Amino acid sequence: MDFTQAKVVTAMVTPFDDDNQVSFSRLEKLINYLIATGSQGILVNGTTGEGPTLSHAEKIALIEATVKYVAGRVPVMVGTGSNATAQTLEFTHEVSQISGVDAVLVVVPYYNKPNQAGMLAHFTAVADASNLPVFIYNIPGRTGVKMEVETVVTLAKHPRIAGIKSCTGVEDLALLVEETPADFLVYSGEDAESLAAAAIGAQGIISVASHIYGSEMVQMYAAYAARENEVAARLMRQLTPKMKLLFSYPSPTPVKAVLNRLEIPVGKTRLPLVDLTDEQAQKLMLDLGL
Repeated sequence: MDFTQAKVVTAMVTPFDDDNQVSFSRLEKLINYLIATGSQGILVNGTTGEGPTLSHAEKIALIEATVKYVAGRVPVMVGTGSNATAQTLEFTHEVSQISGVDAVLVVVPYYNKPNQAGMLAHFTAVADASNLPVFIYNIPGRTGVKMEVETVVTLAKHPRIAGIKSCTGVEDLALLVEETPADFLVYSGEDAESLAAAAIGAQGIISVASHIYGSEMVQMYAAYAARENEVAARLMRQLTPKMKLLFSYPSPTPVKAVLNRLEIPVGKTRLPLVDLTDEQAQKLMLDLGL
């Protein structure tokens, strides 16, 4: 499967059991819930999935279980990036051997702070070696460096670089849509940009809020596609403050707290993230109107 029909892709949390180990029974329930509530694609082992806290063995088991439970209903993207090119190549190759994975998401290398030439070399090396479509993940707030639009435009010419998850603002999204090939899929990674992304011709959103508001987000996109702009705008206005609340503490602690309260058990987060207190979780639920 590919992502050409996927406008709302959920950057899925990783469910843990009461001993803070990956829970596959909870994973199956979560995946079924997400697809039932509108998720048109699943991203596993991303930032929201607490990928940096998972062991290699846990990552592989999680990915294998995800494609098993998704069972071809929606496309699956896997986070395989790191700040070491050789490690990214190795893990991307390993993931590509798992049947049911449709694409990989590779973050701009963090901590090393490469320049644009280094980014070009890194992503070219990964794409040259990959058997799967590669999506760039440009998130300067976490990596410490920004991939410039010009660099993305150059990389978009590579036959195996299929798109981008961009967290650098609507102005950059517009430039990316304008300057990359028509089949290059431009996603925003900022929930509050969901409608704006569609309005400027982007593919859609890779979302955290879709854990809770997937149905409403799909409804908003459907209204926009049907040229019911007032309906789409009203839905987005209603969603925006709720999306902001889901980032009121380090992500994914708020969305995990809400899912647990909604009886979609996903457990706690792993250190260094600290879970919301009962009082914080209760206030969050009240503020969200849930």
